[in-house]
Amino acid sequence: MTTNRTKTMFATLAVIAIVSTVIVASMQTSQDKAYGQQVPISFTTSERTITVTGTATTSISPDIVTLQFGVDTEAKTAQDAISANSQAMDSVVTAVTSLGITKDEISTASFSIYPVYNYSVPEPYTGIQKTILTGYKASNTLFVKTSKLSLTGKIIDSAVGAGANRVDNVSFSLSPDMQQSAQNDLISKAVVDAKSKAEKALDPLGKKITGVKTVNLSNFNVPPPRPMYYAGAMESSVAKDTQIFSSAQDVTTTADVIFLIGDQ
Repeated sequence: MTTNRTKTMFATLAVIAIVSTVIVASMQTSQDKAYGQQVPISFTTSERTITVTGTATTSISPDIVTLQFGVDTEAKTAQDAISANSQAMDSVVTAVTSLGITKDEISTASFSIYPVYNYSVPEPYTGIQKTILTGYKASNTLFVKTSKLSLTGKIIDSAVGAGANRVDNVSFSLSPDMQQSAQNDLISKAVVDAKSKAEKALDPLGKKITGVKTVNLSNFNVPPPRPMYYAGAMESSVAKDTQIFSSAQDVTTTADVIFLIGDQ
């Protein structure tokens, strides 16, 4: 009896083992199929494009003028040189502001004081050259930056007449508002120019523009202020109504555009 029970138990365990093996194998196969379905399938496509640079340029009359002039004075002592320079510069500022130029439009560009030496002729026997301190020179330079372009000549005449003995330069430029306005207008024109160039290049090839991939705008190109040097500032007598003429400035911007293309 015991032997029969033992045989029955072994047979049952064998059946359970076989069933378990089948179930595990089935689960592994299903898992492998699931992993196989998760593998991405990539498709590569080649875009057909054309890259074109569009340009737009305009000429704009400047609306800002910057004048640079100064006063140089010499005296035996540094204090006397500074005192004389201060008096002369006060007169210059008063003359300029009387024309309608505000203090906000005037700024100090530089101020310096340095010794002045006289170098003697070397002695014939020793060859020694003596350096003699003869005094001090004070130099004060002002900027006048204003939108009142019509006063340019009068500012120069008034400053020189009041004691300015240097007019270094006069330059014209664009104000930030005018630059921004010009930039906004030129951007669209540069893009339109790029599109026109692309269409002209594609037409004989039987292609056409189907879209835009990228647009890259360049920096707004504004030329630096153009200096106009004023001769005669050192003259003791200066002709009145000095004529200063400004000229238009060329402003340019570019747009690099990559167009998508296809068959017509």
